[in-house]
Amino acid sequence: MTADRTTRWVEDLQRNLDAAHALVARGRDAYNADPAIPLAFEALCARVGELAKRLTNAEPERFAAAIWSQAARNRDFVVHHYDRVDRDALWTTVTVSFVELREALLRGR
Repeated sequence: MTADRTTRWVEDLQRNLDAAHALVARGRDAYNADPAIPLAFEALCARVGELAKRLTNAEPERFAAAIWSQAARNRDFVVHHYDRVDRDALWTTVTVSFVELREALLRGR
């Protein structure tokens, strides 16, 4: 049962990272101009972080790299302190940290 859930969570994480990648491809100018994109980034941070938590709990050895706990902590910050989310930091999270997370996912850790 755990393997099925883990597989489903990994696939869900990949879909969310793909969605983030598609929004990033619109560029920084679009991010700055369209208030919906930063809100979407916040939602993606919440989803990605929640999935990171689930994966690290389900398979702590496989998902032990620091990037997984960082994603989980980022989720907590964005969800609980949404009024203090810095737009530049949010852009960096999605354009840099999500790329690193995708690479860790592809490596299987």
